[in-house]
Amino acid sequence: MVKKNRTAKCSGRIGETMKISKDEVFHVAKLARLKFRDQDAEQFAKQLDEILRYMDRLNELETSGVPPTFHALSRENAFRKDETKTSLNRQIALKNAPSDDGESFIVPKIF
Repeated sequence: MVKKNRTAKCSGRIGETMKISKDEVFHVAKLARLKFRDQDAEQFAKQLDEILRYMDRLNELETSGVPPTFHALSRENAFRKDETKTSLNRQIALKNAPSDDGESFIVPKIF
């Protein structure tokens, strides 16, 4: 979706073109069913342009010998073991319920 060599000029960078235009920001916003003001689209375009330029700088780095990283820290499975435990007694669970039928909570219907 993002095309190179935009005709819109970058503010603060003489002669450089933006990597994403305000029109493209509006197009993506329309696809996402978002609406915002013209000045917001211009600000988003500038912010996205900075992000895309930073990505270009990162793409210049030599990373062929670097293994893919999915998490910044080495982590093992953080979940606890699945152990069977006795559950809460039904009467105790229903004790503070605003309404119950002796077996379950009674709640209003939601439509």
